[in-house]
Amino acid sequence: MPQGETNLSQILRTLSPDLNPGEYIFHSTNDPSQFDAKDIIGLFKEKEGVTVIISKELADRKKISYQFIASWITLNVHSSLDAVGLTAVFSNALAKENISSNVIAGYYHDHIFVATKDANKAMKVLRNLGEGSN
Repeated sequence: MPQGETNLSQILRTLSPDLNPGEYIFHSTNDPSQFDAKDIIGLFKEKEGVTVIISKELADRKKISYQFIASWITLNVHSSLDAVGLTAVFSNALAKENISSNVIAGYYHDHIFVATKDANKAMKVLRNLGEGSN
């Protein structure tokens, strides 16, 4: 497998954020098998239950309640899992604009879930981070 980038300056220069289509929700369950694996965006096991990230559309169809509607932003740079400082840089930049960020690191990319109302503003902040590091 290709190695991810560890140099923070290089990562920021090539951040390349994309706003994925759709709206997403976080749901806690003790039975994640109620969802088809192909419908699950993310899954994390906690002592209180299993957090499942699914589309709002699926949640509405299944009549699943939720409190937070999110947009999903993918940072297309292939950052290494041991790169230092990336999450701090973008979460601080988003926080300065009063944008909450819920972050998931995948093997290849970081994924940020923000309130749908803040999605366009968050994209602007993230694009400016990349431009500001040149």
